[in-house]
Amino acid sequence: MLTTKTYLKNLSYHINGAAIEVHKTIGPGLLESVYHKFMKAELIARNISFVSEPKVPLSFKGVQIETSLRADLFIENLIVVELKSQDAFLPIHKAQLLTYMKFLKAPKGILYNFNVVNIYKQGQISMVNELFKKLPEQ
Repeated sequence: MLTTKTYLKNLSYHINGAAIEVHKTIGPGLLESVYHKFMKAELIARNISFVSEPKVPLSFKGVQIETSLRADLFIENLIVVELKSQDAFLPIHKAQLLTYMKFLKAPKGILYNFNVVNIYKQGQISMVNELFKKLPEQ
C-alpha cells in the first residue's frame, strides 16, 4: 500500500481519538508509564497496529551506535508517538520527537501531554518532516 498524506491524516485522527479517550477516562496527574499502558490498550481496541518502545537505531558517519533510546509508540511504522505527563511541553520534547522521526524514518510524529485539562487543545503537537513533504496527497 502506498502511504499518502491523506492516509497519515486519517491515521492521526484515530490516534488522537485514542489519546482523547484515555485522557477523558483517567484524567491528568498520573505518571507517563500509566498513560502508556492505557494508550496501548486503546490502540489495540481500535485495531491500530503499533510497536511499543521500539529501539531507535542511531548511526554516526555510517557506523551503528548502540544506545538505549526508545520511542514510546511507533504506529504502523509511520508515526512516532511520544507521551508526556509534564507541566508543559519543553523544546527538548520537540527535538526528541524530530530525532526519533529522523532515525526511524517516520514522516510524522505526535507529542501528547496528558497532564493538561484539555488534551485536544493544550496537550498535543503534530510534526512532519521532509519525508512527509515528499508523499503524494492521495
